[in-house]
Amino acid sequence: MSEPKKVLPAEGAAKPAQNPVKSYEIVPRDRLFLLFTAAFCVLLVDTLFWHGPTAGLTAAVFAWYALILAYTGTSPLSIRSNRVLLLFNLALAVTPALGSNWYFRLWNLLALLVLLPVHALALSGAARLPWWRPAMLWERLCLLLWGLFGRLGAAPAAASAGRAQDRRKLLPVAAGAICALVLLGFLVPVLASADALFAAATADLRAFIQRHFTAAVWKLIWGLVLTPFLFGLLYSLRHPVPLKNGCGEKRPAVDALGFALVLAALDGLYLMFLAVQSAGLFGGAEYLAQRGISYAEWARSGFFQMVGVTTVNLSITMAALSFSRREVRSWRAVRLLSALLALESLVLLASAAWRMTLYVSAYGLSFKRVMTCWGMVMMALFLLTALRKVRKPDLSFCRWAFPLALAGWLVINCVPVDYLVAKDQVDRYLAGESASIDVEYLLYDLSYDTLSQLDRLDGQMICRQWDDECQRLASLLADRRAAARAACADWHTWSLSACLAAGQSS
Repeated sequence: MSEPKKVLPAEGAAKPAQNPVKSYEIVPRDRLFLLFTAAFCVLLVDTLFWHGPTAGLTAAVFAWYALILAYTGTSPLSIRSNRVLLLFNLALAVTPALGSNWYFRLWNLLALLVLLPVHALALSGAARLPWWRPAMLWERLCLLLWGLFGRLGAAPAAASAGRAQDRRKLLPVAAGAICALVLLGFLVPVLASADALFAAATADLRAFIQRHFTAAVWKLIWGLVLTPFLFGLLYSLRHPVPLKNGCGEKRPAVDALGFALVLAALDGLYLMFLAVQSAGLFGGAEYLAQRGISYAEWARSGFFQMVGVTTVNLSITMAALSFSRREVRSWRAVRLLSALLALESLVLLASAAWRMTLYVSAYGLSFKRVMTCWGMVMMALFLLTALRKVRKPDLSFCRWAFPLALAGWLVINCVPVDYLVAKDQVDRYLAGESASIDVEYLLYDLSYDTLSQLDRLDGQMICRQWDDECQRLASLLADRRAAARAACADWHTWSLSACLAAGQSS
């Protein structure tokens, strides 16, 4: 078979372009939302970047959803999962305006940094994998990076779109405004130094400019730097392009015998561990004393490790149930051993919870202990979900675990943890169950919610701070309330917790 003849281009003919320029479908709506995106980026710099990572988080999230839904439309909200995640993200964004616990604010920020892009890409329709597949996180990350860095030309295309007559008018106006600001910023200080009367007349104006104008210029510059990236993401959401090499629906399957051996070894180890531990649970303080271990030492040891061990067990169980080949005989052994491992993990959690109860009864509540109890409850729910998957192997574990995790996190955000910790510690101190109370921990490590309980203590109590300086409790409470009033004075840091603490009488 003869090869096809190559047709050479005629002399003088234009050669085809090697690297075609990306084309963007720009409409007047894009130009308008380019301005809105720039305003949002300035807000983002002014809140999260300028005043702190959690300052103004509520306003930033609500502004983000107003921008994205106005630009891409609200039709994707007809899907129930999109509506649920929208409500969850908005509820999570409201928590910084209600409470003042720094740990929750930071954790909620990290959660929103994951959930907001995941939700936005779900609204776009570019994602192929459903939300309950763990591989969707990698797919959404790839789509996010493509939107941020692969569509940088969308912002210049939108800015340069429109009639040539409008562009000719806009350029001189923008250049004139910039030149006027630069000249005023240079000449006003020069004239003030040349004439004392002019300096006195413009002193307040120059002080105002020095305080606010410099910061405003830097916020504007950083906002404009962020605008092409964020507008490119918004453009990719409105014009979604799925990944070319998406994650396949086929999962790798291996021989179940390997997983069965691993599960059998773990089951035997935990049975031996539980047999030894039951002696401490039922033997009491006398048995432990014979072993040279105090009851308090035994009670406060192990629950953090047990939570970690349970996490490992849950991961191994899910891997065995998900990747084992089901056609072989060892598949039944994998299911039985997985169920036994989940039950043993539940017993380990119950033991850890029992010892945590003993520890709290001896030393009282703390923020870490409350969060540990919450974590054990969540792990128990996940293990029960794993048992359900053992019974029904085709059940998607993540389809149940993800909503449980989100609901559990929202619930713990609604619990006044700091208030409960302070109330428990103060009650124990006033009742004589505790010889001392860590006032510095309650004042500075926790939120303003503890102040109402610390008011129950004697204001003349001498408290030693970390710098070994001794002050009266009344003075420390007054300083803390002053900080709450300062937080309420700025909308970036305002919270209901700080507002209530600032209004309380000492």
